[in-house]
Parts: sequence; C-alpha cells; structure tokens
Amino acid sequence: MGVCLSALSPAHLSLARAAGSAADDPIGIWTGTLVADRGICPETRAPSTLQIGAKRIAFTPADGAQTLHGTRDGAQGTFHAQLVLSDMNHKPFPMVFEARPSGDTMAGTYGTPRCRAHVVMTRPESHGLSHFLGH
Repeated sequence: MGVCLSALSPAHLSLARAAGSAADDPIGIWTGTLVADRGICPETRAPSTLQIGAKRIAFTPADGAQTLHGTRDGAQGTFHAQLVLSDMNHKPFPMVFEARPSGDTMAGTYGTPRCRAHVVMTRPESHGLSHFLGH
C-alpha cells in the first residue's frame, strides 16, 4: 500500500525530499557535538540540536534545558539564535549561536562568557518520515 505524498503536511514533504545542500534546503533538524575552542564548555558533553523552520530557528546546546531562539536571515545565508539569562550575581549571561551552510552540513559557533566552541552539524541518520510510512 503506497502513501500519496500530496496528502502529507509540508513538514512531512520536507522530510520526503532528498536532502540537498544545506544552503539549498536548510529546513529540518541538524545535530552535532560542540568542540571547545577555549574556556570551560560543559555543553560539549552531549550532542546539540539545531531546528530550522521556515521563519524561526532553535538551538539546544547539549540537548539540555536551555534553548536559544532566533530567526532566519535568508539573504545572508546565516542563522542566529540567542538566549540571555542572569547569572548568580544577577548579571546578564548571554548564550549565542551562529551557523552557516557549508556543503551538506551546517558549520556553527557557540559562545557564552565562559565558553567558545564550534560544531559541524549534519542531518540525523533516521528520519521521521520512514517511521511515518512504516519502514
């Protein structure tokens, strides 16, 4: 029994497309593990996730409780997300993530007052569409 692709939502159609270059088709989920460049970076302990939508993006360092939000800058081909918390002394603690397409990956930089790290993110191996279709 086949599935009519026209009956799928735009999100499922995005998954159904063959993954092209990151610049041509950035929408979707990207994962990778941050690598510390300097400072103390506990966010390097686990993979991070970047979610790119039609207008908004979200980055979750080390797939933890903090999520940085932002919007797409399609004209420049860059993605920017940030979150500003307060530290124990009630001073601002900014968390910033920037990414750009690089071939079929996303190359990103993450920074906080105590950490600077980079990451190369790829699309996850498993896709929700294959589960949706029952494969």
